[in-house]
Amino acid sequence: MRFVRYRAGNRAHYGIVVDGIVYAIAGQKPWKATHMASEPVGELAHMELLAPCQPSKIIALGRNYAAHAREHGADVPAEPLLFLKAPSAIIGPGQPILLPPQSRQVEHESELAVVIGRRARAVSREAALNYVFGFTCGNDVTARDLQSKDGQWARSKSFDSFCPLGPWIETELDTRDLAVACRVNGQTRQSGRTSELIFDIPYLVSYISHMMTLLPGDVIMSGTPAGVSPIRAGDVVEVEVEGIGVLRNPVQVA
Repeated sequence: MRFVRYRAGNRAHYGIVVDGIVYAIAGQKPWKATHMASEPVGELAHMELLAPCQPSKIIALGRNYAAHAREHGADVPAEPLLFLKAPSAIIGPGQPILLPPQSRQVEHESELAVVIGRRARAVSREAALNYVFGFTCGNDVTARDLQSKDGQWARSKSFDSFCPLGPWIETELDTRDLAVACRVNGQTRQSGRTSELIFDIPYLVSYISHMMTLLPGDVIMSGTPAGVSPIRAGDVVEVEVEGIGVLRNPVQVA
């Protein structure tokens, strides 16, 4: 099932997509809804889509692809390397990535993003997927020069607009071997597969839940393949995850 969050008038709503048509759903949030589609609200192609969820927190993974670790001359971590991105960094499809004046090197990072559907605390790896609502495309935009300068990553990862998510949440997806790609102005910059993840999705959900409670709508960014590179004003960045779709965002100066 494919769920979207869209704008109608001055309000945001959740809907379900059936054959290219968006239908309103029962309940205010998809993980609380009966998932019963009601009246149609419009064609998907003509809807203003928003980021598909509003998490209380975004937990991201560093160096979860060995090739990405190598391109930065870094070791592959022995256990998941976690960091947080500010929820205020989230934007939806079509919204601009803003290049802040504090950085001279902002880069894209295409990722499979996991959306939690149930409160998860200390869950087992075997049960972890029962707590996942679905998956979307994510872009862990990073001010690379500030990341190196600061030594910790809060600033470099959390500027406004540094977490594009979308275009929707796909609930029926086997994430064991999916293509993850990034294109800038139509040119492929990143190309990897989730089978290359050092720590897979069930492991990550379980691992994180043993240190912090995951709440419905929370997002786990699973890590990025090799090929990260700078983006500049005027670029259009596309993140594509097999089985989900394409998240497209223009780039402009803040």
